Amino acid sequence: MIKVTFLGTSGSTPTKQSNLPAIAIEYDGDVILLDCGEGTQRQMMQFKVNISKIKSIFLTHAHGDHIIGIAGLIRTLALNKRSEPLLIFIPKGQEGAIEKLINFDNALIGYKIQIIPMDKNILYRNEKYQIKQFKLSHTIPTCGIAFEELPKRHFDKKKAQSLGISGDMFSKLSRNGYIKIKTKKILLSSITTLEQGRRIIYATDTRPCASTQRASIGADLLIHEATYMDANKSMAQARMHSTSLEAANIAKKAKVNMLVLTHISARYHNRMEVEEEASKVFKNTKAANDGMQITI
Repeated sequence: MIKVTFLGTSGSTPTKQSNLPAIAIEYDGDVILLDCGEGTQRQMMQFKVNISKIKSIFLTHAHGDHIIGIAGLIRTLALNKRSEPLLIFIPKGQEGAIEKLINFDNALIGYKIQIIPMDKNILYRNEKYQIKQFKLSHTIPTCGIAFEELPKRHFDKKKAQSLGISGDMFSKLSRNGYIKIKTKKILLSSITTLEQGRRIIYATDTRPCASTQRASIGADLLIHEATYMDANKSMAQARMHSTSLEAANIAKKAKVNMLVLTHISARYHNRMEVEEEASKVFKNTKAANDGMQITI
């Protein structure tokens, strides 16, 4: 199960109902945090996302509404006696903004913090998932994030047994990609099927761009900013953001399963209007609210 919790869904400024940008992905005991607006740690407590399980934080860019929550979060982790290293990813050249948030009050932090520039395609990978970045189009260099569950192989046990494969031979076959029984070479692909992993794409802050569409093709979930509705498209263009219709068009072209709109301007008090506008282009659309959870 992959659980996605929307911790903050407002754009630029908070409202009484919505905090600044942050999203938590929970998978296999890890919490992966996407952006960390002011007050994110409290949002995690309120919506029951375990702060001690944070494995890594991916910051799309160094605008204040996306990163200021880092300062309080790392201190709370220190007070909670964290010992595991914390990985913080940010676009290359913007590392200094995070260093200032960590060092401004000389707090005693008893765990290692690694600030890693997003300067390659695959940012993180373990045996179960990987996280990649792609370029967005905003007023400063900004990265979109792709969470990808790795494909899973399933053995056809009846076929394997008919070929004389049993016990430790399965692990040897998985490791080498083939096994020899007497004079016969049996390929891993001949007795397994490959189940594609689930994918979540996060794109904010950005104008609609081809890189997002490419990254999103066939994704289970596309989380895309919709700072403005179509009536304010000229503002979206001037400020390098997207409208709900533009996000919906990307979802439609990429043939994603579901679109969730976030980073919504405080000017829109009724988010159903934002959702309904996008739904005319892409039916399976939701406008996010703080605390909304989606299970994939």
